[in-house]
Amino acid sequence: MADTNNINSFIEPYLIPEGSDELNENLKIMANSFAVTDDKIREIIAGFHESMKTGLDHDDKDALPMIPTFVRGRPTGEEKGTYLALDLGGTNLRVCQVTLNGDTTYSLVQQKFTITQEAKESRLWDFIAECVGVFLEEHGLKPAPGKRTIPCGYTFSFPIFQTSISSGNLSMWNKGFTVPNSVGRDVVNLTQSAFQRHHVPVEVVAIVNDTVGTLMTSGYTFPDTQMGIIFGTGTNAAYWEKLENIPKWTGEDRKGEMVVNLEWGAFDNATKVLPYTMHDNKLNRKSPNHGFQVYEKMISGLFLGEVVRNALLSLVDRRLLFEGRSSEILNKSYTFDTAY
Repeated sequence: MADTNNINSFIEPYLIPEGSDELNENLKIMANSFAVTDDKIREIIAGFHESMKTGLDHDDKDALPMIPTFVRGRPTGEEKGTYLALDLGGTNLRVCQVTLNGDTTYSLVQQKFTITQEAKESRLWDFIAECVGVFLEEHGLKPAPGKRTIPCGYTFSFPIFQTSISSGNLSMWNKGFTVPNSVGRDVVNLTQSAFQRHHVPVEVVAIVNDTVGTLMTSGYTFPDTQMGIIFGTGTNAAYWEKLENIPKWTGEDRKGEMVVNLEWGAFDNATKVLPYTMHDNKLNRKSPNHGFQVYEKMISGLFLGEVVRNALLSLVDRRLLFEGRSSEILNKSYTFDTAY
């Protein structure tokens, strides 16, 4: 393992033998700007813990949101039944029919829909309704006899402030979404209205963040699961916390525990703790939600490729790489995919 307080020993094998001394020297400088020393890691951990503590006590724009989710019962693995589920991520919408077998196992029938740019910018709710309608039709799903709708669980991977187990107001968009007239409104109502417009017989009865869904899904098979974490288009985590440790929780019953959604992509929005490079700062300035989700912009799938593109262009602009020549693709934002 490389000494994180001396990153030069780590970068040496990755220097370009046929490159100029100036290029390799700048690569060392760039690598050091991205390096995180052990001392800095300890500082980040301390700042993270303090932000968690503040967020559990009260809402603070500079602290982690620490959102109570109203989820208070751990799965046992003995639950049974067949259920409809939606999973809205930053890249895909999954519509699923899940059958719980009651012995910690389950079966899953799902269909994945790639979220179009148009949906990300304007007609997301109608897009969801259309996809659910396609799934119901292709799998022959209808409401149970005597019922008008099919109950559905909804995994929603964007920050919401939950007001109940089946309602939550969108606090902001991230992951490149900019759908208008949505922030501050109940996303269940927005989705349900689209279902009605498209005559889709589905009723959302519960909404959770994707990290909460991950935690509960793992908990069904492994009941001792304590935390759910997402590293994908975006990043976030949820965990079990004792209600007595959540001073801002206003419910009468303070016994037991509840899942808390950290929304840790928003860590250090005040930009006081994390080790920002010039390339991170450039990305943040040009992003639609400048000044928000700064931690997410440093480590998640949507943004890592863009950070690399910015770093490459900084070398191109100084004529240290590609003889100072760029390309149409490299000049365009978000064209350098993280998968590279």
